[in-house]
Amino acid sequence: MSIAYREEHDMFRKSVRKFLQKEVVPYFKDWYKERQVPREIWMKFGSQGFLCPWLPEEYGGADLGFESSVIVSEELAKADADIAFSLHSDVVVPYIAAYGNEEQKQRWLPGCASGELLTAIAMTEPGTGSDLAGIETTAVKDGSDYIINGQKLFITNGWDCDLAIVVCKTGNSPKQHHNLSILVIEEGTSGFIKAKKMEKMGRHTEGTAELVFEDCRVPQSNRLGEEGKGFYYLMEKLQQERLVAALGALTAAEKMFEEGLEYAKTRKAFGQPIGKFQHNSFKLAEMATEIEIGRTFFQELVNEHIEGKDIVNKVSMAKWWISEMANRVAYDSLQLHGGYGYMEEYPISRQYQNVRVDTIFAGTTEIMKSIIAKNLGL
Repeated sequence: MSIAYREEHDMFRKSVRKFLQKEVVPYFKDWYKERQVPREIWMKFGSQGFLCPWLPEEYGGADLGFESSVIVSEELAKADADIAFSLHSDVVVPYIAAYGNEEQKQRWLPGCASGELLTAIAMTEPGTGSDLAGIETTAVKDGSDYIINGQKLFITNGWDCDLAIVVCKTGNSPKQHHNLSILVIEEGTSGFIKAKKMEKMGRHTEGTAELVFEDCRVPQSNRLGEEGKGFYYLMEKLQQERLVAALGALTAAEKMFEEGLEYAKTRKAFGQPIGKFQHNSFKLAEMATEIEIGRTFFQELVNEHIEGKDIVNKVSMAKWWISEMANRVAYDSLQLHGGYGYMEEYPISRQYQNVRVDTIFAGTTEIMKSIIAKNLGL
């Protein structure tokens, strides 16, 4: 079942595409080498209504629903521009929209939509990745504040963020799931340290950082929702986060397939295009089939998500299968390119590096399979 886009969505897509072709595509290679996207681009993207377009108009959005988020991700992939707009718009900001009180929404959401406030979400720690209940960063009450101490790793947008949504331990219940709370920490807060920008295999424009909190004093009014409910808020929002992750892997696979198909049609060896060799043509047929299966499944899930259905099990299936499929496409498409695929001047080289983490972040393949197994009664 295809996604039911409306006329305003079609207009939105054309606007996003035009913007990316004019303001991003000509400069992206330089940004990637410099490992930094100019803040000005975030501001321009926001001024056009492309950040958090699902937000109600009263908070600076265009009220275009999750469909608009899908459009932005698709157009970024087509433009071959891996910028963390979707993480900001569709993973982090929804926490404020869902669990923030009215004062918090009025204070932060308009800036998130305009690009004045960039966001990151800080869950992972040196000793805690998939096991969120084991988070050790503490937030201890002191008067009307919390005093935060701890360390977070692999935080996308962490280096550039103005708001960090930080998962902290605020209790000592034997039931670990009852101990977590979510705090919003603003840039410039004493004790909030962006320790270092982390060097990665790929995705060099995302400002992935190590964040440290040393007696970081944050007002209790910066807590999102109720104390001790953080784990449950995370579980509620992980459905959309993993759907967004699946979309990123799917659009990457589609782009890499296009690169491989075009190369196979134009590159000649032994007097004919390499795509004419049966092995290569079969590989391309396999890639096209798997991508079509992934796209069909994904579109079904988007429609169910928009309808408000609980699709945690299906999303877990989509997240692991599509991300693993994208890595297969990356391997085979680079192989088709031969030695040229290993050269960074060819997009497939960067795409190959970028897609590797898709089986890891937002829940590893193994964690997704564990969720599915549990829901099977195993």
